[in-house]
Amino acid sequence: MNQFVFPYDSNIRYLPLVYFLPEDVFLKCLTLRKLPRDLSELSASAEKIESIKGDPFLKEIADAMAGLAFPHFGFRGWIEHYTGYTPAWQLAYALPLWAQGVEQETGWGVQALFRTLPHTAFPFPDAGYVKEVMRRVVKRAVEENGWQPILDVVKEMPCEEDFMRWDTKVRKDFLRKWYHTRSKRVKTVSLEACMEDEGHGVYQVRDKSAGFEDRIAGEDYIQRFKALLPQKDVKILELRMAGFTYGEIADRLGYKNHSGVIKRMQAIKKKFIQYENEQQ
Repeated sequence: MNQFVFPYDSNIRYLPLVYFLPEDVFLKCLTLRKLPRDLSELSASAEKIESIKGDPFLKEIADAMAGLAFPHFGFRGWIEHYTGYTPAWQLAYALPLWAQGVEQETGWGVQALFRTLPHTAFPFPDAGYVKEVMRRVVKRAVEENGWQPILDVVKEMPCEEDFMRWDTKVRKDFLRKWYHTRSKRVKTVSLEACMEDEGHGVYQVRDKSAGFEDRIAGEDYIQRFKALLPQKDVKILELRMAGFTYGEIADRLGYKNHSGVIKRMQAIKKKFIQYENEQQ
């Protein structure tokens, strides 16, 4: 065992997670599956120990744990359907968080790993057990860090950059709902379309007079609403109505990523709900 001379912040801290993976996930990892399931055998191989230090090891265990964590955020589909732009994808890759969470939930960590008896072979854990542990780990992490409102906003207000350009049901539903592809009249987005988030409950148009579109079509109505907004929010709204994606808006206005634009659009929607109520 004395061949393990890693600093704690090295990849060795993720070795316990290798033996936490269910068999079907483990066998998909070309680097991880070459590691012996007997710690004594592993410690006797300088080549295997060296492989733990490498980027392929880190990438595979990060991919595997992200795939186990993502389903518990409440998003449709698999993590492979989404891109690294969506905050949920980035959170799924918070590998230190999952290593710590698994140890808190089960006691299985680096110290427990090195306390195992020599020549102990680690069996594959039951897939149902792993799923339940990850459900509890994710739930605790989200609650303790107050991330639920962020995840709710991301689910309610998706944008094109969040999805891989695959022909999947998840992406088709997004395109249909958010970009209103059932309407082929125009490519730009109306004020109504910006404020309406069909199927997600953020704002549903309340047309009590059977003439909502006619009512908001007037330039005066739009301008009076814009006058209530900070100048940067006005620019975001105008670009969104012009059909720009959140990512394109972020680039134009100097945001680090599209998440900041999403948050501003949520604030604009709330302001519009208040404005609409006052006009009743």
